[in-house]
Amino acid sequence: MNSTVPVERGRLSASSTLIKLLAIVAAIVLLAAACGDDSSDEPASGGDDAAADATAADDSDATAADDGEDAVAADDDDAQEVDVTQGGEAGGAGEREICAIGGADAFFSVVKNGADAAGAAVEAAGSNFTWIPLPNYDNIGPDMVKLIEQAVAQNCTALAVPVWDGAAQAPALAAAIDAGVNVFMYNSGLPLLEDGTIAALGYFGTDEYKAGLAAGQAHADGGGTSLLCVNTQPGAVNWQQRCGGAIEAASAAGLETEELILPAENFGDAAAISAAVQAKLAENSGIDAIMTGSAADADAVAEALSSMGADHVAQGSWDVSANILNRIASGEALFAIDQQGWLQGWYAVSHAWYYDQYAILPATNVILTGPALITADNVATVQLAVDSGQR
Repeated sequence: MNSTVPVERGRLSASSTLIKLLAIVAAIVLLAAACGDDSSDEPASGGDDAAADATAADDSDATAADDGEDAVAADDDDAQEVDVTQGGEAGGAGEREICAIGGADAFFSVVKNGADAAGAAVEAAGSNFTWIPLPNYDNIGPDMVKLIEQAVAQNCTALAVPVWDGAAQAPALAAAIDAGVNVFMYNSGLPLLEDGTIAALGYFGTDEYKAGLAAGQAHADGGGTSLLCVNTQPGAVNWQQRCGGAIEAASAAGLETEELILPAENFGDAAAISAAVQAKLAENSGIDAIMTGSAADADAVAEALSSMGADHVAQGSWDVSANILNRIASGEALFAIDQQGWLQGWYAVSHAWYYDQYAILPATNVILTGPALITADNVATVQLAVDSGQR
């Protein structure tokens, strides 16, 4: 089934058409930067880089949307108006400092690939791009505040940032905006843009609540009767929506449901996650469906199921990795919920730069990159983009 999230008032899906438009814009602004500098006799470079980046973006999106993922549509009543009244102003010609804060796991290595592709165009045009990595997820709220403050201190003029801990990050982002930084959100935090808690200029990512609903329904459609959702980031905005949506949809379909909440320091700890899941399955032998929130957690749960011989338990996961795709292809896993991390990184950095340097802003402030289902029907196509770094 070739379907993408439809264009809505206030929201836009990730489509190859939009990527091509972005490529055209990138080419135009790079040409403008080259033609506008009369102080040098050297020809400006960057057009080839922009074209390569655009081709990579188009290839990534074609993998996810054009070649068979079943996208989950968003509701029209979630529409948002674009607010361009943030404290910072578009800088126009001249050197700008475009920054992006990113996470600390395998998923974000793919996000960074997309961010770096856009960052290459930023630098080719004469501005600077900086990736600011989160060290781990153990102390996510305070650590994100420190990184936001670091971005302000190092004079970032535009900042792309995930929002995982709204209570901690909202005041820090408000201070950044007051300091003149143009803030864009990506990957997580959509509800905080929608309710006005954070006055960002845009959001690029998935709708995590709908991703949760899709997961719960997929397990119901797969014949599950009892769903366990493993949460190793309790309190994080996106994880609350994921397990919350999955449990809501599964319950509505008649499944028994339970959330296994583990300490944040267990994120990616294969031994701790495996032990906790094995204990829960021993306690409740009726569990026959399970959801995990990251690639590392999915690997840990797969190991737990294998060691117990629990091949009757259908595994689903959020996010994409080579291991997850291989398990879907072999029949060991039922599906994955895709949010197209590479595209999030590309969108976040490119749009932050377009606005900060050239006052270019989409007519919608929410551009969705997911959710979409990867199943046995389309996994082979998605796997083609693993080696090139889009997956």
